[in-house]
Amino acid sequence: MSYAMACIAVFLGAYLINIFYITVFYHRGLAHRSVTLKPWTRRFVIWTGNWVTAIDPKAWVCMHRMHHQFADTLLDPHSPLHSGLWNLMLVQLCSYERTLACLMKGRQPYIAVVRDLEFSVNWLNRNRLWFLPYLLHAMIGFAIGLGSGALLLAPAYWFGIMSHPIQAWMVNALGHRFGYVNFKNSDNSKNNIWVALLVMGEGYQNNHHHQPQSPKFSVKWWEMDLGYFLCVMAKSAGLIEIKPWCA
Repeated sequence: MSYAMACIAVFLGAYLINIFYITVFYHRGLAHRSVTLKPWTRRFVIWTGNWVTAIDPKAWVCMHRMHHQFADTLLDPHSPLHSGLWNLMLVQLCSYERTLACLMKGRQPYIAVVRDLEFSVNWLNRNRLWFLPYLLHAMIGFAIGLGSGALLLAPAYWFGIMSHPIQAWMVNALGHRFGYVNFKNSDNSKNNIWVALLVMGEGYQNNHHHQPQSPKFSVKWWEMDLGYFLCVMAKSAGLIEIKPWCA
């Protein structure tokens, strides 16, 4: 394998780990409960999620549910209609930090949005140790690069495993500005094929906002939801159950 191919393989492997947590466990599992995490899977995700993605699972779910509740209004935590495409990256970060802080302080309406989640904000965030996952993955990347003698594998790993801000920007910015619609929703959600391919089906925002409880984000025969394929794999591995859905 060439040096370039090794870098691509490491990046994609790390990227898939991150997106697996986000789209299967956080999004379809914890946020919408369109898939049911097995009890031991749920405990594992709650404990490891912040370490793997550097994103607190409870804060992510809270922010995402508020996005659905207030989609593309001034109360939406991340709408490109109000912040602009490029500013959305910073807006997402600020909204996440605000959500995290409000959950830890027990403020409404944040607490009410996730009252069904029995677990608390991860201890890393409660103890202001949010930086440890970044440090951990930097060390893992460095070990991969040093151990293989190919130092560029280190940033390839790190950028793959820490890719959620870019994934989220593509979904929230492009998925609410550019694309086609299958349903007349009350928001500006679009289906963006390119984003859907890059972010495991998450780009089908119009479909998803129309039927958020569906485990499958594609509705047309030619739409490909790779995230649903990950769900099927997770079910085969005994990690989750997929709830039946009839649109």
